[in-house]
Amino acid sequence: MKENIGHLITIEFTDRKETISGFIIDYSERWILLKLNPCDFLIDGYSIVKNKNIKSFIRTEREEFAEKIIRLKGLLSNFEHKIPLDNLSTILEYLTTNFGVFQVATKRESACYLGKLVTIDNEELIITFLNTRGKWSDEISFNPKKIRLIEFDTDYINSLKLIGDLEN
Repeated sequence: MKENIGHLITIEFTDRKETISGFIIDYSERWILLKLNPCDFLIDGYSIVKNKNIKSFIRTEREEFAEKIIRLKGLLSNFEHKIPLDNLSTILEYLTTNFGVFQVATKRESACYLGKLVTIDNEELIITFLNTRGKWSDEISFNPKKIRLIEFDTDYINSLKLIGDLEN
């Protein structure tokens, strides 16, 4: 993993069809922090990926070429935050304090949930939900063991956060 820090990779999962691509910024035994490359030669936010169910790390000519263009475009900046990748609780507390809103996803690829942390323990994660219209609504809960991906500081999240902040 250490040799991939700063490089564009694509992650394949054993139990998900979708892959995720990004520049590895940091990692721990359980989590990987990526600067997201959602498609082509774009950079948009960050993802923290749980190491569970990773099938492979791909670095082919496609990733090398995209990385070269992204670097030439000057889209990579130094990441100023040192996110504690120890456990889910410290990650979400840090993101709520420093970014305000994050998005979590489980194994199910068709749904993701935006919000900010209310509480977390071994049995339950509770967030205040930010809906697709930028409205803060009810609290929703998850089994924290089911969280697979956490995204933050993307254009989509920041856009909805702007609306949510205006109306509160």
